[in-house]
Amino acid sequence: MVEQNKVSPSAEGIAASARAAAGKTGKGLPPVHKWNPPFCGDLDMRIARDGTWFYLGTPIGREGLVRLFSSILRKDGDKYFLVTPVEKVGITVDDAPFVATDFDASGEGAAQMLSFTTHVGDVATAGPEHPIRVVRDPETGEPSPYVLIRANLEALIDRKSFYRLVDLGAHHDGWFGLWSSGEFFPVIPSDELPE
Repeated sequence: MVEQNKVSPSAEGIAASARAAAGKTGKGLPPVHKWNPPFCGDLDMRIARDGTWFYLGTPIGREGLVRLFSSILRKDGDKYFLVTPVEKVGITVDDAPFVATDFDASGEGAAQMLSFTTHVGDVATAGPEHPIRVVRDPETGEPSPYVLIRANLEALIDRKSFYRLVDLGAHHDGWFGLWSSGEFFPVIPSDELPE
């Protein structure tokens, strides 16, 4: 009987598998939702709240590598994984895996369209498929706004973008919030806004 060597997951191995999978799928994101490889353990990889990716405690400075890893990111339940056709490894995400660093607005009122761009190049237009939600800190009341980018993966909307969004806000049914794609996303009850 031959004993197999157990291989520990590594960023290099995951990157190689991701590149191979990307080559087979052509343009667009790989179909990570269709892949069901065995869980291979956790990788010492972390995404900080500001969107910085770390491997073994060191920031990953290569933008192309971060984009590659972000293309194979999946959230199952409350946990995050990098998934290829042959392996699935757990990683740590401090808050949201992406940061929305900018947005474009067109139209007005209920016809307004808000299209967000993340730090890894994803683009999503807020609406029923890409809702905006705001979580307020129970102690400070400070808002943390998010937009769903793809398949359970959200982006934290950065502060400068959120301030710009507030300028586009409107009151509707007792709430101050944002319109996009015919959908209203509440931010704060109107009566809690400072005069």
